Parts: sequence; C-alpha cells; structure tokens
Amino acid sequence: MTVVGPFGLSVRDQALEADVQTGLAAVEAGLLDATKSDVPFITEAAQHLVLAGGKRFRPLLVMLAAQFGDPYAPGVVPSAVVVELTHLATLYHDDVMDEADVRRGVDSANTRWGNSIAVLTGDFLFARASHTLADLGPEAVRIQSEAFERLVTGQILETAGPQEDRDPVDHYLDVLGGKTGSLVAVSCRFGAMMSGADESVVDTLTQYGERLGVAFQLADDVLDIASDSHESGKTPGTDLREGIPTLPVLHLRAAAAAHGRPEDLELVELVDGDLTDDARHAEVLRRLRAHPALEQARRDTVRYAEEARAMLAPLPDGYAKAALAEMCDAVVHRAG
Repeated sequence: MTVVGPFGLSVRDQALEADVQTGLAAVEAGLLDATKSDVPFITEAAQHLVLAGGKRFRPLLVMLAAQFGDPYAPGVVPSAVVVELTHLATLYHDDVMDEADVRRGVDSANTRWGNSIAVLTGDFLFARASHTLADLGPEAVRIQSEAFERLVTGQILETAGPQEDRDPVDHYLDVLGGKTGSLVAVSCRFGAMMSGADESVVDTLTQYGERLGVAFQLADDVLDIASDSHESGKTPGTDLREGIPTLPVLHLRAAAAAHGRPEDLELVELVDGDLTDDARHAEVLRRLRAHPALEQARRDTVRYAEEARAMLAPLPDGYAKAALAEMCDAVVHRAG
C-alpha cells in the first residue's frame, strides 16, 4: 500500500501508483512552466502559491479519472494543469476578498504585495490557464468556461447572500456547488474525457466530482469548528472569526429561529459579536463544538460523500474505482 495525494490516499496497485505519481510530477512541472513570465516579479508572484504546495486534490482526480481510458493520452496532464491554475487563481482573489493574512503556511499575496498585485496575479493565472486550455480543443474550452461561470456565480451568490424567501442552508449548498463542486466536477470530467473514456463514464465521473467537491468543502466547514490547528493546518475558527457563514453556523441560526431556545439565541448573539476578542472567540468555539448543529453539518458531509460514492456504481471494478471510493472515506474522516 502506497500513500499519495491528499489525506494520505492509499493506492493498492503498483501500476496505478506509478501512473498517478508520474502524472502529478508532470503536473507540477507544468505549473512551474505555466507560471513563468519574462518579468521576474510576475514569476515570483505567480509561483508564490505553487511553491507553497497544496493538496493537488484536483490534479489527483484528473489522474484517477484518466484510468478509465488511456492515462497516457496527451491531454491528461495539460487538463490537470488547467484546473489547478484555475483553482490557484481563485485563491489569490479569495484572499483579497477575505482579507486573509496567510495561505498554505506563507504570507498571502495580498499581505505581501497588496490587493492590486494579488488580483492581477490571479488574472495572470487565469490567462495562462486559458492559453493551455486552447490547445485542448473547443469542447474543453466550452466545458471550462461553463464551470468558471458557475464558480463566479457561486462567489457572487455567497457575497450577496440569500434572498428573503430562500432558505439560507439551501442557498449555501447551491453556493458550494458553484464555488467548489463545479471545478472538482471538471477535474473528473477532463481526466475521463482526455483519456478517451466512454461518454457514460465521463458523465458518471462528472456527477461524482460535483458531489465530492461539495462534501470536501463541508468537511472544511466542520474542521474550522471541530479541529485543532494540527489537524486542519490553520487556526481553528478562522472562518468563524472572519464572519464567513459556514454550515454549522447556518444550522445554529436555523435552530434558533425555529425553536427559540435561550441558549441558542445567546450563542447566535455571541457569533454575531466581536470575535476578534480571543476569549469570546474561544467561548463560541467551545459551545459550537458541543452544539447539535455541528453534528448536523457532519451528517450533511457524509450524505454528500455517500452520494458521490453511489455515483461510482456503474463503473468497472478496479483499483482506480476503489481509490475514488476511498476519497469519499477520506473526506468523511476529515469531518470526524
């Protein structure tokens, strides 16, 4: 058993493990090449997050999905570079919007160079992704553009918030489908499509990726409340402190509105208060960890992960299918 990729995913076949490792190494080289510029400062800014590392979750899915066709097909690695460049570009923009100080254990680009450089560097990465994408054909361009539209729509909907007649939890799950699910779905779709897999396999893996992407983000929501910094790689309650609505908090608000329990109303008031105060922040974390809303968010994470696993049923059995199923287990494990 060999461990590769995010969450310590285990690959139980030497040939598959070799394919995945070789593919990810080629993606890494492709990312460095795609982020080079004739202007040294642009190269430095564009490679800032590439060199900081990361899970490479999306390229890994491309490699695994490609196992259902020809994993050595020429479009597989470039398509993985495209999805990871797109993801990295969104991180530069997200950090500006969230006023983040740290990303992947290093200073965020906006902290280091200011908001304008961070935004423009994200745009540079989008441009480089488009350049690589153009060589993959008009169908790939169409698929990526539709996913990017969904991604941006999800971000806009998150920023705008739900309309008065919309359930905030349903709104949030739609946001995650756009912000996270769309690009994870494209990762699976590109891997299968570029490898020449049957159209039915491409569709199956696309639907799997959509659900896995939402489960992945929901697990992050749970981790933000439930984990210590060693588990999550970031300070617990970061989203909470920054006022970012995550699923446990939305479930708390729903419970307070539906039942009006004094302890729930008091906790909502604490959440809405000044969480830059360390003592108040620690008290909110302690109480949220003991609240049923956190367990409800865990159940939602499991539900999406199990839906993703169920989508794999029509695929032929083998090590690649088993690895994709294990991704579902790994997401659930992260959420506890």
